[in-house]
Amino acid sequence: MHPAPALPSSAQTAGEVDPARETIEQTLSRLQATRDGLSSSEARLRLGRFGPNALPRPHVSALARLLRYFWGPIPWMIEAAAILSALVRHWPDFGIILALLVFNAGVGFWQETKASNALDALNRQLALRCRALRDGSWSELDPAQLVPGDLVRVRLGDIVPADLKLIDGDFLSVDQSALTGESLPVERRAGELVYSGSIARQGEMVGVVHATGAASYLGRTAALVARAGAVSHFQKAVLAIGDYLIYLSLGLVVLLVLVELQRGLPWIELLQFALILTVASIPVAMPAVLSVTMELGELALSKDKAIVSRLESIEEMAAVDVLCSDKTGTLTRNRLSLGEPLLLAATDAQSLNLHAALASRAGDGDAIDEAIHAALPELPAGWTPRHYLPFDPVGKRSEGAWEDTQGETWSFSKGAPQVMLDLCAADAGGRARAQGWIDAQAARGMRTLGVASRRGQQAWRLDGMLSLFDPPREDSARTIADARALGLTVKMVTGDNLAIAREISVQLGIGPDIVPADAVFGGAAAQADALVRRVVDADGFAQLYPEHKYGIVKALQDAGHRVAMTGDGVNDAPALKQADVGIAVSGATDAARAAAALILTAPGLSTIVKAVEEARRIFERMNSYAVYRITETIRIMLFVVLAMLAYGFYPITAVMIILLAFLNDLPIMTIAYDRTAVDPAPVRWDMRRVLTVSTVMGLTGTAGSFLMLYLALDWLRLPIAQVQTYIFLKMAVAGHLTLFVSRSRGAYWRRPYPAPVMVWSALLTKLAATLLCAWGLGLVAPIGWADIGLIWAYSIAWSLLTDAAKRAVYRHFAHGAPRHRRFLELLKRPLAPGVPSRYH
Repeated sequence: MHPAPALPSSAQTAGEVDPARETIEQTLSRLQATRDGLSSSEARLRLGRFGPNALPRPHVSALARLLRYFWGPIPWMIEAAAILSALVRHWPDFGIILALLVFNAGVGFWQETKASNALDALNRQLALRCRALRDGSWSELDPAQLVPGDLVRVRLGDIVPADLKLIDGDFLSVDQSALTGESLPVERRAGELVYSGSIARQGEMVGVVHATGAASYLGRTAALVARAGAVSHFQKAVLAIGDYLIYLSLGLVVLLVLVELQRGLPWIELLQFALILTVASIPVAMPAVLSVTMELGELALSKDKAIVSRLESIEEMAAVDVLCSDKTGTLTRNRLSLGEPLLLAATDAQSLNLHAALASRAGDGDAIDEAIHAALPELPAGWTPRHYLPFDPVGKRSEGAWEDTQGETWSFSKGAPQVMLDLCAADAGGRARAQGWIDAQAARGMRTLGVASRRGQQAWRLDGMLSLFDPPREDSARTIADARALGLTVKMVTGDNLAIAREISVQLGIGPDIVPADAVFGGAAAQADALVRRVVDADGFAQLYPEHKYGIVKALQDAGHRVAMTGDGVNDAPALKQADVGIAVSGATDAARAAAALILTAPGLSTIVKAVEEARRIFERMNSYAVYRITETIRIMLFVVLAMLAYGFYPITAVMIILLAFLNDLPIMTIAYDRTAVDPAPVRWDMRRVLTVSTVMGLTGTAGSFLMLYLALDWLRLPIAQVQTYIFLKMAVAGHLTLFVSRSRGAYWRRPYPAPVMVWSALLTKLAATLLCAWGLGLVAPIGWADIGLIWAYSIAWSLLTDAAKRAVYRHFAHGAPRHRRFLELLKRPLAPGVPSRYH
């Protein structure tokens, strides 16, 4: 295994002095900085000189972005059809084709501009914060305002905001995997460098900024937030449908061209018609429909105080069936207050609180430290801090060293009770007494903390135990009930004490089966099959370490579940990244927010339920679009090609096909605004069902078009031009009715009713098609109002038949689903003990 490459300093890349080879004092001198930080006026001057701490983004002009929509396979086909129309002097066709081309380009450009603006707004909302020493006091700053010479404090969970040389503190363990690919954190001490984009895993140190923006190794912190736009499972399915439609259309067109050329039709006119027919059948509106649907979902969530950092996570939420929730600060309020303590070596509660405060540091935003300092009026006068070791999730304790007024050194520590009992080497009697008190507090939902002290280098003595109460949030129980109503299984994952976790879990209705980490990951339980079974069966897990949370999410995924994971701390980041949907709750650390796909900016979990509901609505809209698009392609392509082969004339003209595509694009865009039912269970893409429903509807529509052709040609004996108008109006009216039929699994005239914008867009475009057929306008042969009434009545009647066929297919799948699931379960059963099924 080759060692990870050493990181070059940013100064080296700029051809300047290497700060890694300088002493701390040399770096401070070169940067004209002191240990007291910069003044605000000096920082402003340096900001003007060095620029903001961000990398410049390449600028693409609006004109260049617009012109991109006229370049590509689909635009080329439309442009080729326009050129051929001009060559044969079909100027109405030429004008309508150009209008379609400009319309699609305009819609795409408008959506891209909206997406770009939304991304800029997202980056502003997700702007990370840092602590810098300005004007002699520590304050929070936007990392973009950092300049060389600033002093920055980095602690557990922070993302390093710029390239720093560490100057004060004991150690800092940083995760550089985003920079070097190293899987393990590296330890840095005073005089060493840390780089922008690294994540602090343990420790706390102060560093001086020596490089920012383009001169830093990584640069801007906003790059840590995953950008929206990756292709999701649902989008891949819809794009696969698009490919299927293209191949189907091209196959039918090639067949048509070969037969008609043999019959002697002019090749240029036939080629123009074939191109137009292909363009009308290819889902040119698909990118715009996807974009609008996703953005409306993002907008709906933003109103509920949730920011989507990866847009595809909205769709992934539709398939999530397990929600793993952290406890502290997520299910509970994370507002601690002290209860009745257990006094051991301490003489009274005030002394015990004082020792705990001396093992803390105020102003760091830690909830436990704030609760302890809130219960203590002031620290003893004359005592001088000498050393502070902050809490980390592995050691599970903090420590402070002080010098009293007599010059004597004292050490104080607080942390998890088990850790403190081991630190003080408590005897069996002391452990039993402490454990009995801890269990009693846990039964009341109290959190416990051990406090120890020592003089000089003497042995640690256990002063006592503090109890802290962190009650559940008011909305947690209701949110969990709502999640279960949507088919979600909620599991608690926490590093807290088993008894406390079980008490909170029972209060919230999650369940009493909370198991400790060693019962899941220890010994024989850690074997793959046993691990998966135990993780799936348990209601929650306690006393976890970071790798355990990751392992739980991975085990659930191995069992076939789609997992959402909530968290707020740096110890949650690996699991958040592994989960199908990582959710950083309000107040989460920078590292947790960077790993998450959904970031909550308001307290509580109710937004998660709304996100699931919105995701399932989006799924239904995408499903409706897929069914409609396949149905229309089969209905138009199959009918036109077969009619030309059977009758030897165009059943519909090229300009009519273009008009149909133009009129259909407007209503289909409104699918993104449609009112849809929320499925009570997690949903996943079922391509077999989509293709079956679409094919049945498409063939039913094709039969309806042939019957209309027979009525117009053989029964009414109309001239060819009016027959074409009949077919055009029938396809226009029936096409919009197909949109309503495809949007639901039940009768299309029942609830949920379509959105008003969807109804009005369909009515207006149908009205436009009707008036065109009545007046002609030089584009179609006009027909009478009696004929128009007949076509409308026929189309509505046939839509009822299509709807009945659709419902019959859905009933078939509904009745077959239980048998299908039982068959899959049989396939997944082990063939023999220790021999898993190949389908598992």
